[in-house]
Amino acid sequence: QVQLAESGGGLRQAGASLRLSCAASGGTFSNYATGWFRQTPGKEREFVAGMDRSSRTYYADSVEGRFTISRDNAKNTVYLQMNSLKPEDTAVYYCAADPVFGAVVANLGINYWGQGTQVTVSS
Repeated sequence: QVQLAESGGGLRQAGASLRLSCAASGGTFSNYATGWFRQTPGKEREFVAGMDRSSRTYYADSVEGRFTISRDNAKNTVYLQMNSLKPEDTAVYYCAADPVFGAVVANLGINYWGQGTQVTVSS
């Protein structure tokens, strides 16, 4: 059973940067497609960034050019580097993993989720 644990959330001013981490246990990240999602109260969880097992990446239009997903296989950790933060980036951010990249991108039946970490961006 894969378990995911996010860290690195916090409060930043608009324009600042923040890096989220997602550490995996019980499984090897390189064997899974991984992704980052975010959710605000009353809204559905939305896809932010994803990486397949070949390390190809895919981003939501709203974060393209500002956020970068990466993976450190030695540490079994996935990161989300967030630059030029905006107040609308405020959300709880979740890490996810699934054997199928399409499931991650489309948020369909993803097998593994972290508990979430809060990111707040002030104007």
